[in-house]
Amino acid sequence: MEVGLLHPGEMGAAIGAALRTRGKKVLWASAGRSRATAARAEAAGLTDVGDVGELRSSCEVLLSVCPPHAAVDVARQSKGFAGLYVDANAVSPASARAIARLVDRFVDGGIIGPPPQTPGTTRVYLSGGEAGLVAELFAGTVVDARVVSEEPGVASALKMSYASWTKGSSALLLAARALAQAEGVEAALLEEWRLSLPQLADRSAAAGRSALRKGWRWVGEMEEIAASYAAAGLPEGFHHAAGEIYQRASADPPDATMEQVLAAIRDSHRVRE
Repeated sequence: MEVGLLHPGEMGAAIGAALRTRGKKVLWASAGRSRATAARAEAAGLTDVGDVGELRSSCEVLLSVCPPHAAVDVARQSKGFAGLYVDANAVSPASARAIARLVDRFVDGGIIGPPPQTPGTTRVYLSGGEAGLVAELFAGTVVDARVVSEEPGVASALKMSYASWTKGSSALLLAARALAQAEGVEAALLEEWRLSLPQLADRSAAAGRSALRKGWRWVGEMEEIAASYAAAGLPEGFHHAAGEIYQRASADPPDATMEQVLAAIRDSHRVRE
């Protein structure tokens, strides 16, 4: 079985590399993609077929791993694909079901964990009538694939619930430090954290580093989470605000200092173009 990958970013390339360890041929399309993407694909051992049209006609399973704001458009470009389409993006259950309506055969996926390198770090939760087939693709790899339901949208609901805390709470930590910095009490806050919540100083620093590198991706994810909360009758404002925090934090270059990150969060005019 040949697997197509749309598009090999950091996570997608690692997922593709995991499938390669099972002897699967993993295809991708270089047309319109960056040199960095091409380098990742080559390092992962993926086979370039040129354009997306050729990719759709060559593979039996098409796996989408892209920024969440692009997930529906990427699926729309794959309309008419005759094989099994797997959306493994951080999207709301409603977005997952909308994608399911665009393709004939669909499996919903949610990735939890870092780009997989070693066993036990990364899980792919799957839902849909053919989720078991996709789970079998990953058997024996560093990716732990788990079927949670036969209903599309369930895997995405799990991903949204999980990320609403992990990334949502990280955004709140950054906001707390930015407020303390604005009021001139950041040193006092860090000292109180050291006394009462000693893990928060390091966690907030890690959140700042992650926001610099990946915050632009998380803006769309926070919007998808907000939509998930709203659909469940829950307050959605938490994650709209988190998305704005990540948008501001990613305005600086990846080597910015924590002080610069917090200043960017405080400055509503500094957003990533």
